[in-house]
Amino acid sequence: MSFLKTFCISFLGLLYCFLNVSQAQQPPIRIGSSLALTGPFAATAAMQKLSGEIFIEQLNKRGGFLGRQVEWVLKDDQSKPELTRTLYEKLIIEDKVDLVIGPYATGAILSAMGVAQRYNKVLLHNTFGLPAQAKYDMQFSVSGGAYAIESVWPKLVLDSVAASSKPPKNVAIVTSKFPSVFFVSEGAREELKKRGLKENIYLDWEFGNRDFGAIAARIKEANPDFLWIGAVGIEGNLLIDAMKKIDYSPPTSFVAFPASSLMTKSPNGENVLALTVFEDHPPFTNNPVASTFVKTFHERGQKANLPDPSVDLMASVAYSTWQVLEAAVNATKSLDDKVLSAWIKKSQVDTLIGRMRWDGPNNFINGTDLYKVKQVQNGKWVVVWPKDFAAPGVKLQTP
Repeated sequence: MSFLKTFCISFLGLLYCFLNVSQAQQPPIRIGSSLALTGPFAATAAMQKLSGEIFIEQLNKRGGFLGRQVEWVLKDDQSKPELTRTLYEKLIIEDKVDLVIGPYATGAILSAMGVAQRYNKVLLHNTFGLPAQAKYDMQFSVSGGAYAIESVWPKLVLDSVAASSKPPKNVAIVTSKFPSVFFVSEGAREELKKRGLKENIYLDWEFGNRDFGAIAARIKEANPDFLWIGAVGIEGNLLIDAMKKIDYSPPTSFVAFPASSLMTKSPNGENVLALTVFEDHPPFTNNPVASTFVKTFHERGQKANLPDPSVDLMASVAYSTWQVLEAAVNATKSLDDKVLSAWIKKSQVDTLIGRMRWDGPNNFINGTDLYKVKQVQNGKWVVVWPKDFAAPGVKLQTP
């Protein structure tokens, strides 16, 4: 081997080592957020936490962002919007994170949104249920939801039960005053009128309630064909349990956003309906990214002692949010918030839950969204409506 050839090989080897060492010495890109690791939303936020951890691990194996590793700076907002505001201030001012990701639940996201606007930070989020209040131009929903959810979601749910073997003639609507589900439940009341369905009873309660005995008794007295429960987190589960304690179960019950894994494990959860954008069965799992994530989530979920380690709505929208951020950084080769925002606003991104777009008011989806109706059957969530997305051989069950 010639001296020149030996020199070139040695030089290239040293250069390779230098570049690797140089890259390793670069500080990580830090992405800050909070989640409700404790408090009423802890059961559902746990799904989002695990999804984020899996994504960050996969991302760093791919080289991270811009050739740098990514660190997730995660804080516990305790399910308190007022604490969320303080935490995002600290993330930006004290922790000096490069980017932020939104927290879980409407109230917390609204608090984080105000902070993001103050510091001109792009904010991706996935569980915000008041689209009309999302007026900050650099915030983007990755929930899969439309801008007009107050009409889109009630139509979807009522279409599903109308197509069942026992379509309802009368309905009871009960709802938490938690802003998003209260807003959508009011839309459901309007949709009932349009369809000529009778409203047997309407009740609401303060968010954070834990005693549903009296409400359960009122529902039993009204005896509806279909029960709409506008609840998020553990409250819907508690109401279902309270009705069972007085030996009552409506023919069909819908809980907007229950504590999903707890519902499948409850003996009282069978046949309950809810909203979703993804469940871990075909056709949702018919691509390599989805199947890999589902397998990993199952394994990690079992180790984390989740009641049900299946990938559902909360896990899938969290993973999709990180996918959108990665797509934006890779496309722009930038961490500049304004550059990222401009790219997201004009783009479409293929995610775990489907193709996301931001073509409607306040950067939500314009028109029909990505939501479906799922049902607990044999202790597992399965999509039942629309039929094109139903699990193989599955249809909506009524007693």
